[in-house]
Amino acid sequence: MPADFAAALASIRAAVLRPEVVIEETPAPQRLSPFAVALQAEIVLDDEEAASGRFVVLHDPDGQEPWEGEFRIVSFVKGTVELDIAEDPMLTEVGWSWLVEALDARGARFRAESGTVTRTASQSFGSISDRPPSGDVEIRASWTPLTPDVGAHLAAWGDVLVQVAGLPPLPPGVATLPVPRRR
Repeated sequence: MPADFAAALASIRAAVLRPEVVIEETPAPQRLSPFAVALQAEIVLDDEEAASGRFVVLHDPDGQEPWEGEFRIVSFVKGTVELDIAEDPMLTEVGWSWLVEALDARGARFRAESGTVTRTASQSFGSISDRPPSGDVEIRASWTPLTPDVGAHLAAWGDVLVQVAGLPPLPPGVATLPVPRRR
């Protein structure tokens, strides 16, 4: 295992996320790079999944031209939002800003970012018409971290997951306690 990938794994293990984020390692894609690690997470509120996602770190010691580096982070976040929020055309712009601002706030330096934000609104009919209207937002993004220290990138992704779930931000000076990760 290359030293840079070992450093990336160590920084992931050291990252502190909010206790509401339940995270576990999952099989990583095999064909995208010689080295990879994948995590999945969910936030459950009142016995309902409020948000879920996947965070993948790819590493190719030889680099890949589209990545503009040796590492690439590929992420996905999905959450349920109130219908009026899902119907707001600005949600896509706001969703992307959540990601960029979270990376900046965590000092997670990056380049070559790309992605999409999708919003959906659903209305049920027929035998399931008693279900209330609902909305979802999905943020699919990838970017190249500037160093193997990707722990701040994981923490920023966790912040986006928390925001999509609709949890309030922690007040300044309030720290979260680390929660053991399922592996």
